[in-house]
Parts: sequence; C-alpha cells; structure tokens
Amino acid sequence: MRILLVVYDNGSYISWFPQGLAYIAAVLKKAGHDVEIYNQDVYHYSDEHLTEHLKRNKYDMLGISIIAGYYQYRKLLSLSRAINEVPNRPYYVIGGHGPSPEPEYFLRKTGADAVVIGEGEVTILQLIDAIEGNKKMADVKGIAYLDNDKLVQTERQPLIENIDTIPMPAYEMFPMDHYALLRLPNIKAAERCMPILSGRGCTFTCNFCYRMDTGFRPRSAESIIEEIQLLKKDYNIHYIAFGDELLMNSIKRTEELCNAFIKARLNITWDCNGRLNYAKPDVLRLMKQAGCVFINYGIEAADDTVLRNMNKALTMKQIIIGVENTIAAGISPGLNIIFGNIGDNRETLQKGVDFLLKYDDLSQLRTVRPVTPYPGSPLYYHAIEKGLLKDVEDFYEHKHLNSDLLAVNFTDMTDEDFHKALLVANKTLLKRYYDSNLQNGLKAAEKLYLEGDASFRGFRDV
Repeated sequence: MRILLVVYDNGSYISWFPQGLAYIAAVLKKAGHDVEIYNQDVYHYSDEHLTEHLKRNKYDMLGISIIAGYYQYRKLLSLSRAINEVPNRPYYVIGGHGPSPEPEYFLRKTGADAVVIGEGEVTILQLIDAIEGNKKMADVKGIAYLDNDKLVQTERQPLIENIDTIPMPAYEMFPMDHYALLRLPNIKAAERCMPILSGRGCTFTCNFCYRMDTGFRPRSAESIIEEIQLLKKDYNIHYIAFGDELLMNSIKRTEELCNAFIKARLNITWDCNGRLNYAKPDVLRLMKQAGCVFINYGIEAADDTVLRNMNKALTMKQIIIGVENTIAAGISPGLNIIFGNIGDNRETLQKGVDFLLKYDDLSQLRTVRPVTPYPGSPLYYHAIEKGLLKDVEDFYEHKHLNSDLLAVNFTDMTDEDFHKALLVANKTLLKRYYDSNLQNGLKAAEKLYLEGDASFRGFRDV
C-alpha cells in the first residue's frame, strides 16, 4: 500500500520532531508498505499545495495525527477540507490525543474514514489488513468509523507491553538537519538537538490531563542508549530532549538510566520532564554527572489546596525542597504554573507569580496560562457535569479559542477579572525576563568596551 503521512504546519520556525508519526512510519515501512512524509511543518506549504500534491500523486491511505489544541483542531479542519477536495482521495485516517476521546465528533467534522484511538503501531497494520479485505473492519481493535452514518467504536487495542519491540523512529525519512536546529534551555549554539522517548505513560492522574491508559511502560536503558548512539553517529546529535511525560518516574529508574549513560560514555547533554518528590540531592547530582542540564517540572500551582484539588500528588513543601535541590545541583528547573483550576483565586495566582520570581533562573521565558479542560480529562467531565461546558463541540467551537485565553472558568472570578489578573501576573513575569536580558546585554557591552573582551560575538542573538 502507498501511504502519505502528513506533518501539519504549526507555524514554528524550527519544529519539534514528529515522534508519533515517525514511529508509525517505521512500523509501516517494516511491514513492506511504500511510505512518504509530507512535511508541511518544515516547508510551510499551503493547504492548497496538499490538494495539488494529492491530485498529482496517487496514494492508498493518508494519515494525520494531532494533539487537542485549539490551533491543531482548526488546522486539522483546514487540512481535511484540502484533502476532501481531491477526487478519489486516499483512505483518510486521523489519530492522536485530539480525536481519540471524542472520535465521532472528529469523524463528522473532518470527513475522515477512521480514527485510530490511542497507541497506533499495532492498530494501523490491522486497519490496513481490513482495507485490503483480509480482515473485517469490526474486528480491528482500537478504531472508530461510521457505518451507514452510525458510529462503530471497536474494543480497545491492548497496550504494547514491551515497547523495546517497536522499531526506532524512521529518522531517515525526515529532513533531520531542520529538526536538529531546535533550541532548548542551556543548549550550546553548536549543539544539534533531537527529542526521543524514554518510555510511555505516567503513573500520576492530574485532573487536567487526558490519559487513556494507566501506568508507565519504560524502555530499557540499552534501547535508549542504542538510539542515542545512532543519532550521534548518523546525525551528529549531542543534545537529547527526553520528550515523554516523565523520565523521572521513580528514583530507582532515574538512577539506573543515569548510571547507564555514564557507563556508556555517551558524552551528551540532555533535558527531561521530572517530578519534584523524586528530586533528591543524590539523584540530581547523578543526573548532572550524566549530562542533564534542565528538568521541566509540572508544578501547576503554589498552593496546597489547589494542588490537592487537581490531584497533583505534591505538596508545597516537596516542591520547594525539590526546586532548591535542583538549583543546588547546578541544573536549571523549568517551573510550570497554570491558573484557574478548582479553588484558584487572586491569592493563589499571586503565590504562583511569587514562586516564579523567587526560583526561576530565566533559562526560559515563563508565563502563567489558564488551565484548559481538554476532552478526555477528568476536568473536562467535571465541567460538563457542572454545566460549565456543554460538549466537545462547545469546547472546540466556542470555548477553547486560544491556549492563553480562558476556556472554562472554574473560579469565582468573572471572566473579565480573570483575564485582568492574568495580565497583571504576566506583565510582571515578562518585565522581569526582558529586564534581565537587558541587564545582561548592558554588562556584556561594558565588558567589551571597558575590558576589551575579545570573546564577544555580537549583540544580535541568532
């Protein structure tokens, strides 16, 4: 089968490597299919360009995967219009965290033939078998489709328990020199970067997070090291961004990975997502020794009541100790704060701002965003139960218009007061960040002209 996988344009100058589609491409290629990648993200083709491409080239299947953001939703609708304009268009499949919790809505909005729900590496091959007539569509696990305008949603596909068995992403099919230019905290100008996964899933259940599957499935250290060595050898990658939800899944696993990296003499720098209850001094020192330069922490609130309401399984005491341990180990902490969860108010917002002002080392620009009840999350169903949200159509068409604007108001504040409070908070954080950059620039100028600093490379940061 000839298959086109479309990577949508997210408007970024340098894009995050599309890991999900790269895994699907590898599985399809291994199964003997003819797979092509349409990199709208890299080349910024118009949607009309895709229509013309499909008219000129015949494919049997086309696939797109999206997350549940407002931009991604509207981009999917636009791409779907472009695809559906093609006479005898390919069999159209969509997947990802966007369509998975509400497949019927997405089938009707996009005109797609099928939704792959959840993990797709096994499901996509079974779906192809059905399209080719070797299997009944109703026997394919993990899909949804319309039959005589009625939704058919099959039973869930079992998780791939040993994810080491999944082929590595099909890097050779993508323009790697583009993706390697991604800039992340504390990366050196000459370092080339690539995200990889250390595992799938998360053991925690925050109320704003959509998760179809419980538990965490780790990759072996040997498999991770093999992929890093391949990226170093074939693409000159020396900065690894662990893009999965939680590399720091436990103290034991974190230590095992770090010791394996050190033993393998990888000589890389890397960042990851972490948990502050695991941010112990010995663990962090080992992470630093293994090359870690940045840990992104999902703090979300600086108030114990709000943390309990969102089921964060963290206390402010744990958060403060963990952040201070991270800074003491010489690793930058990424501090994420959101506002508007159950129990939030002006006071809890100010606590979040004060926390960022005290502990953020400015390795990234940090602002506060409103919490968004994405479809499938506990907060989404809570909003529907409380009458704050009607359904998925209400969410995408009327409420979730921008990630920095309020979608559903769980506070006692008016929407207007909510946005005014966020404006004050983010003005403070933006001013602090850019004032710091200004002071650094002025200090560099003084060092250049008063001390003759010959290492200076120019005021323009490119």
